[in-house]
Amino acid sequence: MRSMIFIFLLAVFCFRCGRNENSNAEQSDSSALVVSRPPVLVGASQLDLLVPKVKGKNIALVVNYTATVGETHLADTLKSLGVSIKKIMAPEHGFRGDAANGEYVKDGFDTKTGLPVVSLYGKNRKPAPDQLSDVDIIVYDIQDVGVRFFTYIGTLHYIMESCAENGKKLIVLDRPNPNGSYIDGPILSVQHKSFVGMHPVPVVHGMTVGEFAQMINGEGWLAGKINCELEIIQLRNWAHLDKYSLPFRPSPNLPNDQAVQLYPSICFFEGTVLSLGRGTPFPFQAIGHPDLKNFSFQFTPVTIKGMAINPPQENRLCYGLDLREVSVPKKVDLHYLLDMYKVFPNKENFFTPFFERLAGDTVLRHQIVNGFTEDQIRQTWQKDLNAYKEMRKKYLLYP
Repeated sequence: MRSMIFIFLLAVFCFRCGRNENSNAEQSDSSALVVSRPPVLVGASQLDLLVPKVKGKNIALVVNYTATVGETHLADTLKSLGVSIKKIMAPEHGFRGDAANGEYVKDGFDTKTGLPVVSLYGKNRKPAPDQLSDVDIIVYDIQDVGVRFFTYIGTLHYIMESCAENGKKLIVLDRPNPNGSYIDGPILSVQHKSFVGMHPVPVVHGMTVGEFAQMINGEGWLAGKINCELEIIQLRNWAHLDKYSLPFRPSPNLPNDQAVQLYPSICFFEGTVLSLGRGTPFPFQAIGHPDLKNFSFQFTPVTIKGMAINPPQENRLCYGLDLREVSVPKKVDLHYLLDMYKVFPNKENFFTPFFERLAGDTVLRHQIVNGFTEDQIRQTWQKDLNAYKEMRKKYLLYP
């Protein structure tokens, strides 16, 4: 009897010890989870890789104000290290980011560096041969947001094409994609190709600029299927599912993370008569129109230098939705578009011709007009999205 009691007590003791060890292990694992990860290193920060590739060469920078190394612009950093920068090539919004959307940007000189600035959003969007004649290497460093109609990947395309045609090498300094954790939306049809949609990809393509450049080359999307000599200085300590908060606004009208995350879903309204809050302190965080008087939220768009020139519904009181605090799902959320179309009193004038360029086809407009639900619309995307996801795998650089 005593031996049985002893065995029982020994078993209880061992069980408790096991629980304590497991508990300690769990606490240890939990502690390990909160250890901070190493910071993300963008391509521009890895000067030990970049400088040897460009030292002794004449280079052109395709950059805007987002091309920073810490707090310093890449142009200033490279110039201080003795790199020969012949010129800067600037995309939409200009080199310093002080031009509004769609505003014509002129060639000129940067007052801080004294360097000539060639506009790629003015009389030409593709560098001409004479603009590259004094250049050996082009370095591209612009923060993207991972959305098809964000024009910087259009600039990337034309840079790659010009490099290929003129025998120049392109170095892409990669940066994280803040919408890089998902893929969604209709895929562009080639007949609707424009500068706000140059490639047969979904609205949210799930790639960094470096990965996208590889896809442009690999899929033969440059004119004549020519190939650009391409090198990518990759990100370090970043994966596609990582949440990434941009340290600066990627364009004048995307002022914060909320706007960046809403952008894939609500930019469709740029192809309607409604306002997206351009000309207010909260662009891409509001939807409204003067005729939507049943809504309580109000705002009035006005011209703001460097942000909005003659914005939609300028100087008119708009009624609509305040999206500054809404939760943003990881998908192209169509309910805003569908709901606003249903309540808009003058449906015949809801859309503008620009809508097809943003959607990438004529199908989405017809589906909305004909009363399709969001689920029904999304089902029509799936076959093409699955094919795209398989193709995309070939070009991924990050897990």
